[in-house]
Amino acid sequence: MSNETFTELFQDKTISRSALQPGSRVEATVVGISGDTIFLDAGGKSEGILNAAELRDQSGNLAIAAGDRVQVFFLAARGGEMVFTTRLGSGQTSSRELEEAYLSGIPVEGKVTGEVKGGFSVTVAGQRGFCPYSQMDIRKVEQAEDYFDKTFAFKVIEFGNQGRNLILSARAVLEEQRQQEREQLKARLAEGMQVKGTVTSIRDFGAFVDIGGVDGLIPISELAWGQTERVDDVLSRGQQVEVVIKRLDWDSERISLSLRETLENPWDNVTQRYPVGSIHQGKVSRLTDFGAFVTLEPGIDGLLHISKLGMGKRIHHPREVLATGQELTVKIESIDTDQKRLALTPEDYTAKESMKEQTAAPIPKESPSMGTLGDLLQRQMKKNTKK
Repeated sequence: MSNETFTELFQDKTISRSALQPGSRVEATVVGISGDTIFLDAGGKSEGILNAAELRDQSGNLAIAAGDRVQVFFLAARGGEMVFTTRLGSGQTSSRELEEAYLSGIPVEGKVTGEVKGGFSVTVAGQRGFCPYSQMDIRKVEQAEDYFDKTFAFKVIEFGNQGRNLILSARAVLEEQRQQEREQLKARLAEGMQVKGTVTSIRDFGAFVDIGGVDGLIPISELAWGQTERVDDVLSRGQQVEVVIKRLDWDSERISLSLRETLENPWDNVTQRYPVGSIHQGKVSRLTDFGAFVTLEPGIDGLLHISKLGMGKRIHHPREVLATGQELTVKIESIDTDQKRLALTPEDYTAKESMKEQTAAPIPKESPSMGTLGDLLQRQMKKNTKK
């Protein structure tokens, strides 16, 4: 943009520079870009310039265009120009400007150069600063090396010895950003929406996901349609996911999310895949006083009632004849789609009931896998008798 064009853009505006003090934060509109300079309209109070390098990505591309709005801080008046910044430290920054950043809360740009006792060593405008572990991130620092050789925005929370004693906080900047994002999300998000997010933390009880400025929790029960023993069997830190918002509670800052609701519900077509009378292979997933639960596929469990076990002989607990993890061949006895329940019987249950009065042992059916449930029960009961 030529100087003439830039002048024309402001010829009808009243400029009040005295209203701005170093550190004043304003929302400005980009009115033009020329080389390394971005020209800003600060809402009739002032016009100014911003170093384009502050808004370039790692590839050197500008992440902003004319007409976009940007949050900036007033830095100083130089040579008749009002100079703005999104953060200090990306270019030549004096000790005085660092002190202004400390006094007025202007963010500074710093590069993490290593780990020292209690935190990180950070270089800001050629000067060495210190960021405690607790001030490096909103979340707990788990792997210090994840931050090495990376550039972040910091607030100067202590300034001494003419800038040679700098205590920094990246957390303060992140908290401000998240508060702004949170207010925007409050107006945009609603329960039932499907949104994208990033897994930020794995816990025994679930996973925390950043959905654009706030963290929500996926409880372990909402990870998949089937039973999940370990969260990290399903998700990993840094993974991109799509989740459904189950509950929004802004007052207590609790957001509940579901991953499994973005996946196909295996019960939607269960009657087609598991019709009554069909035979299937399953694995014993849980034993209870009243029977054994058998998993046919993730999210589809059926109950093999204790009355169907024992080959006609009464048993007191399924563990007398079955073990968790054992593979079985079972038949679908009934389906309750409303309650999401499957009743199972041993594959050869009917045959055994008709033969249970005979003294001779029934001839086992051949199985392409490991034999019928009757075969397994006979072997288990023989073992128990020998004991």
